[in-house]
Amino acid sequence: MIERLELEAFLTLAEELHFGRTAARLHVTTGRISQTIRALERRIGAPLFDRTNRSVRLTELGHALYQDLRPGYEQIQAGLDRATAAVRRATEELTVGYVGAAVGQVAHQAAVLFPERRPGCRVQVREVQIVEALDRLRAGEADVLLLSLPLDEPDLVTGPVLISEPRMLAVPADHPLARQDRVTTEDLARIPLLRIAGSLPGAWPADRRLERTPSGRPIADGPKFTTFQEALQLIGAGAGAYVVGAQVTRFYTRPDTAYLPFSDAPPIEWVPVWLKANNTPLLRAFARTAQEVAHRIYLAATHH
Repeated sequence: MIERLELEAFLTLAEELHFGRTAARLHVTTGRISQTIRALERRIGAPLFDRTNRSVRLTELGHALYQDLRPGYEQIQAGLDRATAAVRRATEELTVGYVGAAVGQVAHQAAVLFPERRPGCRVQVREVQIVEALDRLRAGEADVLLLSLPLDEPDLVTGPVLISEPRMLAVPADHPLARQDRVTTEDLARIPLLRIAGSLPGAWPADRRLERTPSGRPIADGPKFTTFQEALQLIGAGAGAYVVGAQVTRFYTRPDTAYLPFSDAPPIEWVPVWLKANNTPLLRAFARTAQEVAHRIYLAATHH
């Protein structure tokens, strides 16, 4: 029997004819897609794709298999959506978790707007801490989370970008770095970087748990924290620094903390995410509403 990932990887690669784009659509690594396709080809006993350094093409067998599998897959997906929707219509309720004040604002406003478009649906909004966010989603305590990228979790679906904000460094107000107008990623070697309690290298959010600067200089470990307020207290006390988004200048101003923009780092992007096993029309509709609300908030902010 064909595994779900094998089916989705084959159908998606047949459409994209590009391993990188296929991996991005399925939220897995390119290597995972390559391994999955090779395993499927070994099971069938013949190549499904012709690969060169420049192109990927379906073989004749691969094209025939795609024509056979695609209608059935679409029918299965449509049936699952209809069944899920039928159950949800009776008692539609969403629990939305968020990490950070900016997406919290989006979550609360979307929670007001969404029931107007989906009568009978109740939306509960809960703040979750960064150390527990993904565990609570997987435990079913939240249906959707609003949090930051990058996120490399194969069991999750990533929705549209809601907010893109400049990346900044929070440092003690009396640290020498605070006298600068901006910082670079090389400056991280000059101050310990706070760590999220219980996080591992490569775990979400990996972009905040840096071990070395781009030139290879080590970044010292600072104290560990479990909540963002705790992190701000540690920074204000001079214990270290932490990578944050520009929303801190609106929601978390403190006299003992300075926020410095990076001159060489990409923005932080915030998205809704949910379990692939719970990829329902209701969640996708809420994600679209959250995107609309975020866009409206952004426009209002730029006009003031």
